[in-house]
Amino acid sequence: MASISIIKEKCVGCRRCIGTCPFGAIELKDKKAVIGPKCTLCGSCVESCKFGAIEFIRDESIKHDLSAYEGIWVFAEQRYGKLKPVALELLGKAEELAAELNTHVTAVILGSDIGSLPKELVAYGADEVMIMDAPWLKDFNDHIYGEAMLDLVKKYKPEIVLIGATSNGRSLAPHISSALRTGLTADCTILEIDKEERLLLQTRPAFGGNLMATIVCPNNRPQMATVRPKVFKQKEPDFERKGRITFMDVPSPVEGFVKKIRDIDNDDGLNLADADIIVSVGRGIGSQKNIHLAQELADALGGALGSSRPVVDSGWMPYSQQVGQTGKTVAPKIYIACGISGAIQHLAGLADIETIVAINNDPDAPIFKVANYKIVGDVKEILPMLTEKIKEAK
Repeated sequence: MASISIIKEKCVGCRRCIGTCPFGAIELKDKKAVIGPKCTLCGSCVESCKFGAIEFIRDESIKHDLSAYEGIWVFAEQRYGKLKPVALELLGKAEELAAELNTHVTAVILGSDIGSLPKELVAYGADEVMIMDAPWLKDFNDHIYGEAMLDLVKKYKPEIVLIGATSNGRSLAPHISSALRTGLTADCTILEIDKEERLLLQTRPAFGGNLMATIVCPNNRPQMATVRPKVFKQKEPDFERKGRITFMDVPSPVEGFVKKIRDIDNDDGLNLADADIIVSVGRGIGSQKNIHLAQELADALGGALGSSRPVVDSGWMPYSQQVGQTGKTVAPKIYIACGISGAIQHLAGLADIETIVAINNDPDAPIFKVANYKIVGDVKEILPMLTEKIKEAK
């Protein structure tokens, strides 16, 4: 088992390792370095020590025969006969990756009364669609779906499995990866291929979004990643495209740990993921009572209302409306940032946006570096003026 420790006889208390640790897990006691419980075994401190005072024992890597694994799978999430857009986005990206690996793309869809969805999946890039259709698969359940996916993965051995980072996907993916004892990289923003090693290069924000980490899974299969909605663009569908559609044998019903009581749909208005225009508020809005100013502008434009994390943390807006690294990734045509400073964690949630309009009273706010149009001033004064002009123009 991996471990890390300080060799006290060699430690001179130089403090170099303290500055290197990104988690603040090392401190000095009695002029000797001490590693605390915050340590994640990242090993950053080892190279910084010039005296060889840090002993790092890594887990032994076990090489498995990976030659039997082939193909890229996309979990095609659907709800009541309608595909989640992220499934179609992943199919387009999977097709690009498959071309580099000279392999095929398979969409896997679980549910009840699937209907015409397989043809849609083929049109968006699937070479094959594997369907498991049963009444007990009608409602998503991470344990039930996870066990069904495990059976399929063990039998057909895909090389790569991609899953959308929706609320369902984020609970399904770790169920599969942990049971298979393989790696999983969450919330990827870039997927590439190392053709020589046949490795999926999975890039995601790390350390609070301050750097980008590229992660690989060299010793186990399948290689698994989740990807946020709107990170990749959907390809143009080709409904003349041919693909293989396979109905899988349905096993006996799996008993879930959780049972559904009822459905509660989100009635908060237009979904951020589907909106062409988003008016988003930050801490600069001042207080919860001022948020209606942004809502009025969003209504006038026919758009949705979003927010930054500080606004959600203050309890002024629900989490479902949060944009950013720990919220939703959005790709509207127009994004209006109202009183948002533009921290990197927020910008991580902005995908391919045509136009960004920023309103902030700080002329040096980071948001202005990515904005197409910049308005310096008090957002509480400017929002009513914009709303009035929009209404007049209509």
